[in-house]
Amino acid sequence: MIAGGVLADYWSAKPRDLVPSYVGRDTCIDCHREQAQPHFGSHHDLAMDVASDTSVLGDFNDATLTHDGITNRMYRDGDRFMVHTEGPQGEMQDFEVKYVFGVDPLQQYMVEFDRTDDMAEHEIARLQVLRISWDTHGKRWFYLRPPDVEDKLSPDDPLHWTGIAQRWQTMCADCHSTDLQRNFDPLATRYHTTFSEINVSCESCHGPGSLHVELARGRSLFWDRHHGYGLARLKGEDTEPELQTCAPCHSRRGVLDASFRPGNAFADHYHLELLHEDAYFDDGQIKDEVYEYGSFLQSKMYHQGIRCTDCHDPHSLKLKHPGNETCTSCHQHAAGKYDVPSHHHHQPGTEGAMCVSCHMPHRTYMDVDPRRDHSLRIPRPDLSVKLGTPNACSSCHLEDRLESIDERTRETLKEYADWQRLAEAGDTDVIEAIRQTDLWCDEACDRWYGSERKTPPHFAEPIANFRAGREGAVEAMLRLAVQPNEVAPAIARATALSELARAGHREAISVAKQILGRDDEDATVRAAAVNVYLNAARTQPANSIASVLMPLLKDPIRLVRIEAARVLVESGTYQQLTSSQRTQIDLAMREVRDSLMTASDRSGSHMGWAILSEQRGRFEEAIESYETAIRVEPLATGPRTNLASLLERIAEERRGPDSIQLTQRARKLRAEELPLLARDAALAPAIADVQYRYGLALYLSGDHQAALEQLQKTVDLAPDVEIFRTALELLKDKLQSLE
Repeated sequence: MIAGGVLADYWSAKPRDLVPSYVGRDTCIDCHREQAQPHFGSHHDLAMDVASDTSVLGDFNDATLTHDGITNRMYRDGDRFMVHTEGPQGEMQDFEVKYVFGVDPLQQYMVEFDRTDDMAEHEIARLQVLRISWDTHGKRWFYLRPPDVEDKLSPDDPLHWTGIAQRWQTMCADCHSTDLQRNFDPLATRYHTTFSEINVSCESCHGPGSLHVELARGRSLFWDRHHGYGLARLKGEDTEPELQTCAPCHSRRGVLDASFRPGNAFADHYHLELLHEDAYFDDGQIKDEVYEYGSFLQSKMYHQGIRCTDCHDPHSLKLKHPGNETCTSCHQHAAGKYDVPSHHHHQPGTEGAMCVSCHMPHRTYMDVDPRRDHSLRIPRPDLSVKLGTPNACSSCHLEDRLESIDERTRETLKEYADWQRLAEAGDTDVIEAIRQTDLWCDEACDRWYGSERKTPPHFAEPIANFRAGREGAVEAMLRLAVQPNEVAPAIARATALSELARAGHREAISVAKQILGRDDEDATVRAAAVNVYLNAARTQPANSIASVLMPLLKDPIRLVRIEAARVLVESGTYQQLTSSQRTQIDLAMREVRDSLMTASDRSGSHMGWAILSEQRGRFEEAIESYETAIRVEPLATGPRTNLASLLERIAEERRGPDSIQLTQRARKLRAEELPLLARDAALAPAIADVQYRYGLALYLSGDHQAALEQLQKTVDLAPDVEIFRTALELLKDKLQSLE
């Protein structure tokens, strides 16, 4: 009888489809005080807060900061924290700071716009993040410039503090609050944003806790046989649940679906940024602000089953041990094998004797925030000599060559990244100093390690050679794409496929097909393989492409499904398939649309859906989406030009009474777009694509001479791009024929 009761107790279970809700940290603390205590005061705990005497760290005692000819004033108005600065129309205004953002090494401040009287108290309207920031270590105000932007930002620039690039909901909110719901209304262009907790709390990492609380307070002898203990299982032998729970906020990625919960598969909700050259160096070292996950996936530690909490306390976020002990707690082997001069060849107690100096070099972002590269690599000055990639040895020893640099330039060289930026800009003295330092470091490693020095093949070589257009690089990239993970990390193999696809190399199709035939292949690699088919319609029959991609519409991973549906349409394959096949793709496109609308506050999302609708012949839906794109971001370039082209196409096909109105509207849209394209061309003088779009717009406006000059500028920037050269030659021929 007792056994039967126990069995019945075990067998009773909550429904499999039960969806837990958020209960808040106060409920968690009742049973988990030991874990809650170190969380208090952590960076997660202080990720965001209401502006108050306790949360605001900056000096608002009538302090001033001048930049770009603007004198900003930070002051108090009773209980309110105020900033007098340039507003969205260019005039100086007073703004109340409603929220603080972050705590160390800098704190930022947010102003609320567009709040209406009928909004609920717990809802947040549009929040803009001031560029005036507080250095919490240096105890000073500073102006946080966008990377590589030295000029004053105009109020209509997306990078201005009132622009969309500084909008909390768009750029920051997901990772600084718990259970964030953006709630943007594209028709009213208003936010009604909510969260369960203002900062990163317990349920951000463990998942919504209502079921766990219910089970813990119940009378059962067991946890639930369907749901376990009702939270994400992060501590098992498999390291992926923990890593992929941390990854969404510690990676540079696109959002596919906003319903991610801890324990879910990362690729079901996000698209990881690959090792593109604007974000990473050729060997995968960090360049732009990419956070930690993409780097860690490259590391030997990742492939050996190390997880975040092996080094970091999950609640305080602090390192578990001081100094080198964080590393030597695992890397003991023979006593003192690593933390000794015979290994690191530096004086004990110096910076060069620290494990992280060589294996996790840092790069500073946001002016004051040094972040370490988590690829945990062995320094390779030999690759620096061969390919020009960075290495940790040179990052320190470049200081030895400061005397070879003129004094004015020397003052700007605060860290290794500054040397690299000047080298990329063509500073010959800096280039030579780096070259000499790399050679010296490479020779030192030869002396230290002799025949035992390890210089194994690295994925940097095929990637760097391909980008430089060297002979044999395509074949090397194809070989890289199919290497096993222990030889080349998935993110590098996906990058190889992505760059082959972007360059339109037909040789990649057979490799992509091979990869897509393997169910156990990494989702990021498979998604990159799908993209190889984007240009395949030039050489492959539609049915051949469909035979590979159509089955992927039912793939278990959302990233692969979405990429397959999108490529089937964008490649032109969709238009050549049967009605039944197109219906299958149309059904799959619903998920593509849902993915795009996770960023419904961005013009690009609506424009992306408009393009996909237009390619499927759904012109009314495309027109509506282009119009929404214009409404959501009136100053964005792109949707007006695309809509104008579509209206002209419809007018040409109809040739009826409506065609004149459609043509007139298209002309008006192009006229509205022209100054926006001129603005972009002025802001990005070195980006050929931007200059090309402006050149075409000038041509369509009838200003042929200006278009000629603009297209010539485009060709000068990118002489190898055929479409740019062709457009220039066609325009020259036309102008000659008119003479």
